[in-house]
Amino acid sequence: MLTLFRWLSHWPLWLLHALGGALGWLGYVLSPTYRRRFDANAQQASVNKALSRPAVAEAGRLLTELPYLWMRPHSTPLGARVSWDGDALITAAHAQGRGIVFLTPHMGSFEVTAQGYAERFSNDHGPITVLYRPARKAWLRELVDTSRGRPGLATAPATLAGVRQMIRALRRGEAVGLLPDQVPPDDMGVWAPFFGRPAYTMTLAARLAQQTGAVLLLAWGERLPRGRGWIVHLAPFNEALAEGACAQAESAAAVNRAMEAVIRRRPQQYLWGYDRYKTPRRVIATESGERADVNKKD
Repeated sequence: MLTLFRWLSHWPLWLLHALGGALGWLGYVLSPTYRRRFDANAQQASVNKALSRPAVAEAGRLLTELPYLWMRPHSTPLGARVSWDGDALITAAHAQGRGIVFLTPHMGSFEVTAQGYAERFSNDHGPITVLYRPARKAWLRELVDTSRGRPGLATAPATLAGVRQMIRALRRGEAVGLLPDQVPPDDMGVWAPFFGRPAYTMTLAARLAQQTGAVLLLAWGERLPRGRGWIVHLAPFNEALAEGACAQAESAAAVNRAMEAVIRRRPQQYLWGYDRYKTPRRVIATESGERADVNKKD
């Protein structure tokens, strides 16, 4: 698989996106389960087919652009392929000496938001640390571990150690990135409405901001047509985070509302096939204090 990724990383971006669009539709046509979930999630959000159907091809492009994003030479920056909308919010947060928590839904190219920040801001403000869930399959773990890291970009596993790593980064005034519409493991989230239906939602974003004084920003990378690159859009998180006995549930609901607003801006690029409403995986604490997936099979 590494060999295939290296080969594809040399393809022009427009060709990778063309291949991805075809593969996206192939998966939609050939998988009834995926197709039902895709359509049901879009319908749950009251997004009509004219707006959701383009996301079928975009899901494929999300996959086929990964070889370029992960495995191009470190000497080849994204550069002019990435433009910015709202980057003054980043400058303002750093001017205050505060860390930044980027909240990015499964939308557009979420890899680009982190890499774009790393290229533009890490020299002056330190790396961005991105939370990720270690892959279950050994071959995929090897691929991610050997190719995802970039200059100015650090990764933190979705474990207690990874959370501590992110807290330390924020207290240094650095940035971290989360996908808050990703279903967290059991006991690491709460049930909160997402497009009107209960979804298990991480509480980490609010806790990081409250414990470190970091700024919450909404971010997503819009994929431009014909391989022309991406636009990283940024917006403020305008709701106050709740405190007290019901704080976690109320803050999670606020984060979900923010994600809904972002998704409604460009539903053509949201990953509607993601199983957002699934029951979380069960985990147990190990002797080292980490959390292990008891359903893991590899």
